[in-house]
Amino acid sequence: MNRAEVRKTLNTLASGIDDATADKNVRAILNGLVNLVEILIDKVEELENKNQELNNEVNRLKGEQGKPNIRKQKKEPDDNTDHSSEEHRKKHKNKPPRGSKRKNKKTVVIDKRVTCEIDKNMLPDDAQFKGYETRVFQGLKILRENIEFSLPTYYSPSLKKTFIAKLPPGYHGEFTPEIRTLVITLYRDSGMTQPAIARFLKTMGTFISASTISCMITEKHDVFHEEKEAIISAGLKASPYQHMDDTSCRVNGKNQYTHVLCNSYFTAYFTRPKKDRLTLLEILCRGELKFMINSDSLLLMEELGLPTKRIIELKKITGNNILTSDELNDLLQQIFTNPKKHSTNRRIIREASAIAYYQASEFALDHLICDDAPQFNKIAKHKSLCWIHEGRHYKKLNPLFVGHQTLLDNFLGQFWDYYGELLTYRETPSAASAKLLSKKFDTLFSINTGYDALDERIAMTLRKKEFLLLVLAFPFLLLHNNPAELGARAQARMRDINLQTISENGTRTKDTFATIVQTARKLGVNIYQYIYDRVSEKFEMPSLASLIDQKANLLLNSV
Repeated sequence: MNRAEVRKTLNTLASGIDDATADKNVRAILNGLVNLVEILIDKVEELENKNQELNNEVNRLKGEQGKPNIRKQKKEPDDNTDHSSEEHRKKHKNKPPRGSKRKNKKTVVIDKRVTCEIDKNMLPDDAQFKGYETRVFQGLKILRENIEFSLPTYYSPSLKKTFIAKLPPGYHGEFTPEIRTLVITLYRDSGMTQPAIARFLKTMGTFISASTISCMITEKHDVFHEEKEAIISAGLKASPYQHMDDTSCRVNGKNQYTHVLCNSYFTAYFTRPKKDRLTLLEILCRGELKFMINSDSLLLMEELGLPTKRIIELKKITGNNILTSDELNDLLQQIFTNPKKHSTNRRIIREASAIAYYQASEFALDHLICDDAPQFNKIAKHKSLCWIHEGRHYKKLNPLFVGHQTLLDNFLGQFWDYYGELLTYRETPSAASAKLLSKKFDTLFSINTGYDALDERIAMTLRKKEFLLLVLAFPFLLLHNNPAELGARAQARMRDINLQTISENGTRTKDTFATIVQTARKLGVNIYQYIYDRVSEKFEMPSLASLIDQKANLLLNSV
């Protein structure tokens, strides 16, 4: 029996619950059975999916292929893979006043003007000239431009040395700055693969090897790596809050994670083997993460569950000791002599001492907007959770019973109505409104619907009140983590196109150019012109970091 048949049978049986008996106890038992069926069906589906994943892995290990993931041509009634909340949220978006709709037409720069002629013999005798009607056509020329430089050459017999004139800045490696800029832009911004770029250049009359294209994409980009660091420094200072998220990636055949750190001014990328708390702290400390054993870290260790015995041992070395990673490892080796045991205790000590160092450093964040993944805990002074992500948990519920579907739809309507009230509060915050919204949160997320899975999810949301309602104390915070999720989506598109990076340098360069491209888009900078300015060594355009400073100062002065 498939899910659709189970749904039909269950609804047929459940529809007669109220009619079959007026006994409240019997009705409660029947409702409990309905909830149990919901739980068991979900469990069966979970096990079936897990079993299929294991079968696919076994087939791959045997050198065969797993079950292909064929996209359905039409969405099935029971398909619950779309967890978007856009349909619910759009009614709460701030709409522009009527009559203020922006025109999509852009101002086109005219590069060439041509006056057309008309055969006057075709005109009647009384035709009068009334001026010109203009028509604008956008065009683009892609022309080959191979340049031959004649370099004066002199030889000194006394010095036995040859002197040759220097090439203009930006010219090296047999290809012009324009070619190198085009290759980088097509690959990093337009999403073209290296073979596609090679075919395009060959069509245009440029002879270039695949290895040369690869080198252009990954090698000799120190100036861009430096710009990435400057972008991060400026971006972190420009906003009182930051967003973080991560997405999977592949590096030389192994699974890793690309972390996204951003706000409205910049987006930065960092690829690392893990996505644990220590990795996040290392990113935020700009690669300068250290460890501090002091009273703060000891309290945190106790909170994270480190045994009292180990805390007493560590207290003997308390004194704001700042340790490097190697020094901390030596210390842990003294405490835990068996390297195969006490992995959890080692992790707690590392994380707590790293957090203590981070919170006392210049890198500490006041506000972090993220999802409810555990690695984000204890990172910033204030952690604000994403309402869109929280709503997604409810969208993942897939009840079979029509009555449960109705309960879920009704609650989702109340959920997004409350979200709309929070949006209104951000525009006109007040202490009275904050108090009212806090009470309304308690009321809304204390509802008991009778649909067990929904009630469990509602209770989980209630426990996150402190983090979901941080906006009541800090109205400048966004209610969602969309900037980071959009940044992660850009990385996912790169993964879809190019699958993976191979070398450490290639991975670093991918992160650097993703940072520069996405930041340039936020700042309204033409990425081709920007990359050409750096590749040609002209350095006439202001850095993205300086533009971030300008925009942030402009906004600050306007408040």
